[in-house]
Amino acid sequence: MIATFVGYVCMIMKTKTLFFCRNCGNESPKWIGKCPACGEWNTYVEETVATGKPLRHSQNVGKSPAARPLPVKEIESENEARIDLHNSELNRVLGGGLVPGSLILAGGEPGIGKSTLLLQVALRLSPLKVLYVSGEESNRQIRMRADRIGIANENCFIFTETDTREIARHFEQLKPDIVVIDSIQTLATPQVEASAGSISQIRESAAEMNRLAKSTNVPFILIGHITKDGSIAGPKILEHMVDAVLQFEGDRHYGFRILRAIKNRFGPASELGIFEMRDNGLREVENPSEILLSQRETQVSGVAIAAIVEGLRPILIETQALVSTAAYGTPQRSGTGFDLRRLNMLLAVLEKRAGFRLATKDVFLNIAGGLRVDDPASDLAVIAAILSSANDQALDTQTVFAAEVGLSGEIRAVNRIEARISEADKLGFERIFVSKYGLKGLDLTKYRIRVEPVTNVGEFWAKLSR
Repeated sequence: MIATFVGYVCMIMKTKTLFFCRNCGNESPKWIGKCPACGEWNTYVEETVATGKPLRHSQNVGKSPAARPLPVKEIESENEARIDLHNSELNRVLGGGLVPGSLILAGGEPGIGKSTLLLQVALRLSPLKVLYVSGEESNRQIRMRADRIGIANENCFIFTETDTREIARHFEQLKPDIVVIDSIQTLATPQVEASAGSISQIRESAAEMNRLAKSTNVPFILIGHITKDGSIAGPKILEHMVDAVLQFEGDRHYGFRILRAIKNRFGPASELGIFEMRDNGLREVENPSEILLSQRETQVSGVAIAAIVEGLRPILIETQALVSTAAYGTPQRSGTGFDLRRLNMLLAVLEKRAGFRLATKDVFLNIAGGLRVDDPASDLAVIAAILSSANDQALDTQTVFAAEVGLSGEIRAVNRIEARISEADKLGFERIFVSKYGLKGLDLTKYRIRVEPVTNVGEFWAKLSR
């Protein structure tokens, strides 16, 4: 019976103090400076826990008493249909929908829109029965948010509770199709004598939700807080326990929110979903390229368009650079949305391999729209924007760049070049610069856009400045 999911055998338990690593969850009887498990320094925190090992009736939930190891060929394979969340961007990030029995962890900064997104999804899932458990807001506060979103659903049940025993009891009574927990840091289980949000509480509460999800084949979505360095609060083992980790991020000064799949056992990792924050909730952005590109009437120097790929989706973004004479002895290097170390490398390549004198210049780089770019295919657009600003020469607004730059100044090929060319062609651009070595076997006659192959930085700037 699921009612005994978090039941315990009565026994006398003692308490003692242990130290846990915030990074990996490793425990130690005393404080130590360096964690022997993960190697991190100053990560141990003190917690009071109960000694002894109480028997949990839930250990045998969903298991046959005669369970035995089976050859893989004897295990029945069932292709279960994924649950459509009626949100194309979230479905894309999860790999096509929500897998029954999966445990999903969604993390993000406070106020970024995690609760709004999942409440919005829960309200849209009629006729599925959804249990929305909140440990941070009251019923009336959640109702106010639901009214603002403007979606009515009689099959969405709100439950404000933090005790895992009560959650399991109402789960058995209600028998929902999907459960949303907001948030995992607020849950507490009586098995651990520690405050909610501690490492031991987070680990054990997540383990109980995981056992409940696997034994009943009901998907659970956990909302998680993040620390000041951007990682999900709690032990690192929390991310290993779940089936998928989604990171919700964005700049508060922009209306765009980005949902990334950091880990996904049932689909591609590094997939990307883009939303726009509005008064009535989050709107799905089907074609982010048209929004991330600025519409300006006059040409200005220092602006280049890069064709990047996030997950399986090609996106065109705007790269902005400003190069000016250094006012102080040491030139400044600043990059927003771009790796500063890679920016310094590209500047060194321009200085050494192409003869551009930038050592005494201040260089500022910005990725428009609040995005953070990790795709090396943006190298060519970064170089084009820097050289455009340094020479005060505006680039053609109908030109796109998609290639990696090597340390010897060569223009290297990138993956999925055909998808990048197709995206630029679909949006009406006239020319795209790519590596000559990435065009083998491609039929370029089916595109209206003109493809410009280049091999090194010198040749690239000669063609671009014509």
